[in-house]
Amino acid sequence: MDERTERLNRAFAALADPTRRDLVARLACDDATVGELAEHYDMSLQAVSKHVKVLGDAGLVTRSREAQRRPVHLDADVFDLMSKWIERYRRQAEERYRRLDALLAETSGDHEQHTETEAS
Repeated sequence: MDERTERLNRAFAALADPTRRDLVARLACDDATVGELAEHYDMSLQAVSKHVKVLGDAGLVTRSREAQRRPVHLDADVFDLMSKWIERYRRQAEERYRRLDALLAETSGDHEQHTETEAS
């Protein structure tokens, strides 16, 4: 697998967990330390730290050092990659539905013409 596919796999796998999705939602509002994040969950600081590590390994978050503080930040690059992947398949699905709609409209028109011909 290429690097891009691996990044997508790691990101989607990391976001499969509801706690990690919630962490991402919180970090979308503002950076926070692991301790600040842990205040919102009924789990240990170590457990929240492990969730943050999974998000970091997936490239979804980074950590920096500000004096004694080590805030966690969202990394938008992976979200852009995920959005482009989702958008590609959304467009393909929409195209399939457009073709199906056209076929149904054509079939419906043929059926109506056939019914009118029989009535004549």
